[in-house]
Amino acid sequence: MNNNRPTFNEIKSYDEFVKYYWYRDELSKICKQLGIDNTGTKQELNQNIKEYFNGNLIKKKKSRSRTNLIAEVTLNSPLLDCGFSFNTKFREFFSQQTGVDNFKFTADMATAWRKVKKENDTSFTIQDMLNVYYCKSDYAKYDNSTCEWNKFLKDFCADERNTQFKNKLKVASILWKIVRDSDLPKVYTYDLVIKYLKTV
Repeated sequence: MNNNRPTFNEIKSYDEFVKYYWYRDELSKICKQLGIDNTGTKQELNQNIKEYFNGNLIKKKKSRSRTNLIAEVTLNSPLLDCGFSFNTKFREFFSQQTGVDNFKFTADMATAWRKVKKENDTSFTIQDMLNVYYCKSDYAKYDNSTCEWNKFLKDFCADERNTQFKNKLKVASILWKIVRDSDLPKVYTYDLVIKYLKTV
């Protein structure tokens, strides 16, 4: 097992790269250094780096501003043409459509919106966004792997064998750093506690 994550310049393949945990800001800096698109989610930045290793340089797309926005929003309104945003106006609109008080946009909806903007998808409508909300569409799915630390911490705290630790957050963060900077799977197991008990 390698406990020291190599620098990006020392990594020779995407398969080697994905063995290690990278924060979003690190991925963005790597992309910027490579001269490829350094905007978007962790998932999108990872994809850009994967394409880099495949010999494809993903350049940043220039977004076109829309000046002729439609006034009345309907289910058939394309998101790019109606001034869509995760704001009160659209929260109230979706609340009326779904019958859900205090409507909250989902992570899949946010992912879909990013995809619409990135691909300049003028055909994606409010109805399509509702389909994403109701899980009737797989247009875009939120990548839960970006929450690896959160899941690691949750699983650590849920393990009753860890009641011996007064400061669970501190212990979990020490173990996470070991896992994060290694080529180990980025998941919590009690074996980590046993192996690194003297460290924590």
